[in-house]
Order: sequence, then structure tokens, then C-alpha cells
Amino acid sequence: MPDYPQIPFQELLDALLNVDKPFHPRYLYRLSDLPDEDLDRLEATWSQVPLWRRQALMEDIEELGESDFVLSFEAVGLLAVKDADPKVRLLGARTLWEFEETKLIPLFSNLLINDKSPDVRAAAATGLGKFIYLGEIEELPQKILVKVEDLLLSVINGKDTPKVRCRALEAIGFSSRKEVAPLIETAYTSGNKDWLTSALFAMGRSANEKWIDKVVSMLQHKIPAIRTEAARAAGELDIKSVRQELFDLLDDDNEDVRAAAIWSLSQIGGEGVRDRLEDIQRKAQDEEEEDYLESALDNLSFNEEVDRFTLYELDEDLEEDDLEDLDDGTIEDDDFEEDGEDDEA
Repeated sequence: MPDYPQIPFQELLDALLNVDKPFHPRYLYRLSDLPDEDLDRLEATWSQVPLWRRQALMEDIEELGESDFVLSFEAVGLLAVKDADPKVRLLGARTLWEFEETKLIPLFSNLLINDKSPDVRAAAATGLGKFIYLGEIEELPQKILVKVEDLLLSVINGKDTPKVRCRALEAIGFSSRKEVAPLIETAYTSGNKDWLTSALFAMGRSANEKWIDKVVSMLQHKIPAIRTEAARAAGELDIKSVRQELFDLLDDDNEDVRAAAIWSLSQIGGEGVRDRLEDIQRKAQDEEEEDYLESALDNLSFNEEVDRFTLYELDEDLEEDDLEDLDDGTIEDDDFEEDGEDDEA
């Protein structure tokens, strides 16, 4: 974060209302972590800010929030989703995607059910996906998880626009509910590009190995968006057998496909991955691409460390198990039977 002096909040409000001068980027940082008093003053002024400036402001906030994780624009996002303009509401909803407070569940739910803009409803469905994940890892009460799942299922099976229903399918991809897998299967076999893309997205989130063959079969699809989601899903599902296919996608004509392959390789790791990513980074054409490769290499290092730690734990467990099994120097057949029964359970 740049070392700007603390700006009086009234100066920021005056700058928002002064349409004769550009809104200086330094003011954006002042909007992070707004205290209640400043938020009240911003809300009182918000409707006086020209629409074009509200839209531009939210676009800048979204971009800055994605590039600097220290900043928090939650308060501004909560204000923006109440705006009369659908684009401002959409940008406000997207600003809130990164936050995990349960107070956002009723907000996203209300937008999903009642907002007049399909783009805003779709963004709200996406926002609920994080809470499905939190419920699956037991960081959200089961009762709340079920309510969110029920809402998303009703949208998927309802009559909203395909875009909203696709986003709802992607959001519920984390869920282990029995109704979800058949919905993903139906979307996959629909013959519709958008539904197929969303199905692959949901497969990646599912952590379910049953989808591996379907994901692999889409890595060479003629449509770039489908190749992109297949590559992403391959990384999320940790499909190590497709490392070479992902290497091939590093030379794809489509930028999104290449980016997805890079990130998935950083998740899967293995022989040759670090060398290839470092080589691409050395040849990067711009700073943004170089930064993305740096993030991928950091992610690769993290996953390699996790793998080493897991192997270390497994080795320790095996040694302890061997010591427990040894009494007179032999391991009885009964021990294998018991182990087998435990595995099946």
C-alpha cells in the first residue's frame, strides 16, 4: 500500500462530488476499512455522486482489492449493492465475494431471489459458493448450510436465466449433497457450451474422483472456454496423469487456457513443472504476466511443502503401526483382515 498521508474524509467526499477533476487514485486507499462514522457520511453523499463516477469508483475498487489483499472494501461493497443502478450493484456484489461473514448469506440470498438484474443475481449465486465450501469443512453451522444449498438447488431447477442457473450450479459444486452430482451430469451432457463449462467448474470444486475421465476428455476441446475449465478442474482434482497434456496447453493460442494450465501445474507439481514455469516467467512479456507466474511458483512451493509434510506424517504412522503389530516378530493373518475391514469402513 502506498505511503499516502492520512486524508481527511471530507476531502475525499469533496473529490467525489467534483466532476471537473479526476478522482485521484490515492483516495481509494482511504475507503479501505471505513469506520462507521465515515461510512455514514459516505452513504449520505452517495446519491449525489454522478452515476458514471459511482460506476468507475466501484470498478477501481474491485481492481485494487484483487491486487492488494491487505485492503478491505467490504463497507463500500455493502453500500454499493443498495444502489439504484444494476452495474453498481453488480460491482458491489463482486467486491463482497472475498468476505466470509455469515451476515452476507441473507444479503446474497435476497439479491439472488429478488434483484431485477440477472447479472446481479448471477453474482449473488457466485457469492454463496464460498459458504457452501465453509459448510463442507464444518466452519458453518449445518442448518445454515442446508438452507443455502436448498436455495441454490431451487434456482438451478427453476426458471431463471441460464446464466443465473449456471452460476448457481458452480456455487453448489462444493456440496456433497446427493442431488448435486446428477445435476452436474445433466449439465455435462446437455450439449450446451455454457452448461458444459459450468459442469466442469463444479467438477473441479467437488473433490470427487468420479469426474476425472470427463475432465480429461475435455482438455482438447475446440472451444477455449471449455479447455480452460477442464484445465482448471484438472488442477483442483489433482489429476497427476494429465501433466503432459497441461504442458501442451502452455502453448495454447488462448491466454485463459494458458493461465489455467499454469495454475493447475502449480497445484499438481511433479517432474519438470518448476523448470517450465520458471522458463515461461523468464520470457514473460509484461509485468502482469510475470507476477502471475511468480504467484504460481509460490503456489507450487507451498504444495510441494505440503506433500513433503504429508509423506513425513505417513512414514511416521507406518513406523508406529509396525511397532504396534510386532509382538513375537510376526504379523498374523488376522491383522490383515482387520485392516481390510477398517479400510472398507
